[in-house]
This record gives sequence, C-alpha cells and structure tokens, in this order.
Amino acid sequence: MSTPQLSRHAPPLFAGPLAWTEDLTVRFGRRDVLDRVNIAVQPGEVVTLIGPNGAGKTTLVRAVLGLVAPSAGRVMRRPNLRIGYMPQRLSVDQTLPLTVRRFLALWRPVTAERIAAALDEAGVARLADSAVQTISGGEMQRVLLARALLGEPDLLVLDEPDQAVDVHGQAELFARIAEVRQRRGCGVLLVSHDLHTVMARTDRVICLNAHVCCSGRPEDVSRHPEYHALFGGHAADLAVYLHHHDHAHAEDGHVVSGHDGDCCHG
Repeated sequence: MSTPQLSRHAPPLFAGPLAWTEDLTVRFGRRDVLDRVNIAVQPGEVVTLIGPNGAGKTTLVRAVLGLVAPSAGRVMRRPNLRIGYMPQRLSVDQTLPLTVRRFLALWRPVTAERIAAALDEAGVARLADSAVQTISGGEMQRVLLARALLGEPDLLVLDEPDQAVDVHGQAELFARIAEVRQRRGCGVLLVSHDLHTVMARTDRVICLNAHVCCSGRPEDVSRHPEYHALFGGHAADLAVYLHHHDHAHAEDGHVVSGHDGDCCHG
C-alpha cells in the first residue's frame, strides 16, 4: 500500500520509526505472554495487531505505552514522542453530572478552543454540551478519539476502538482515523478483532499469538497459513487485493517474498 499523501498542514515525516520493540518478552509468573516480539510503527503508517483472545495484544500495547515492564528485550520510543491513547472502554458513573466538554478537560489543562477543535476533528462537535451518559457507544468512541488528539500525538494507540460499535459507527470512526492520519502524519497502532475492518483499513497487519506468527501487507498476510490457522473459516472470506503472489515464512515469523520481491514485512 502506498504512503498516503499528507496535507500541507501535516508535520514532516522524519526517518526512522516512532516506536519499536526489540525481542520484547513479557512474563507473568511462568507464562510468557509475549515472546521475543519485534514490531515497529513508522510515521504516517497504520499498523494493526490481530490475534485470538489472550494472544498478548493489549499487553503489547501497554508495553509500548510504558505501562508494562519488559521481562527481557526492550521497548524504544523516539525522543519526546507524544502518544495519544484510546482505551477499549472507559466507564463514567451514571450519577456524575458530566458533559463531554468537561469530560475532556479532566486529564490536562486545555483551552475550550482545543477541545472544540478535537471534537470537530473526531466528528462529534455537536456533542460538546451533551451528558456523557446520554451518548451512544459509537459517539463515545469518537469522544475518546478526541481525547487522544488533545495531546497533539505523533503516535495514536487505539485498543479495539470499534468495540461495541455498529457497522455504520465503525465506518464513521475509521474514516475519522484515516483523516487524522492523513492530516497529521501520525503513526497509528491499532488493536482490532474485526478482520474485515483490519484488511480494508490498514497498511500493515501483525498476527500475534504470544509471538509474531506473521506480518506484512494485508493482502500477503491474508494468504499466510498461520493466519488461516489462527482464524480458521473466517480467514477464507478475507482474501483482499487478490493477485498471484508467492511467499514464505521466515524464522522470525515475518512474511517474506518468494519471487517478486513484493512483500512488505514488519
């Protein structure tokens, strides 16, 4: 997939990744939740983590955020990297009188103008004075996207942003994420269970099951035997950008090209 054309308002794309891991291992007790995982997120790139429940996706995200310490290996971030984080869910006490505008001001000092701009960028400016308890699940996810944007992030980390959102809401949300990436030139690290969404809206897919099973462009990963082993019959319906392509599985789990040199690996 070609690099998106950024608007003239987007920051320049500097060489090198925003964040990356080197043989990252995270051990809880005697269990390796992550085993020698290597990933990288470049500026302007959408990287999506997929895998079964318990595969370590959220642990990997938390390690990138600095919330989980490696048992071995390391997590590296570009100096002064600004990260905007969107959690799986965020519950608000039903008895707490809180508008969307006040909700966004809870975490950092922020001007009304910046809140309005973030809500507008997320496509929910009309909700500024609504009580957070009254908005829909899809609207709340976009409010959380606005919250992540308030810190002017270089890297957006989105943990299952489409969870509990209907099909129309998913389309709206991912359209906004695509616009944010294009306008700002930020990288995006995304966790999702929705394979159709992943294959249509990402630059690079990483299949995780404690280790990196395979990684590469969506059209390459969708043909990989370990992808089919992870997702079974669901994977058969997701052959995207169909074309003839040979590849092999390297020792580190990456998808590598067989003859045409066409395969992108992470």
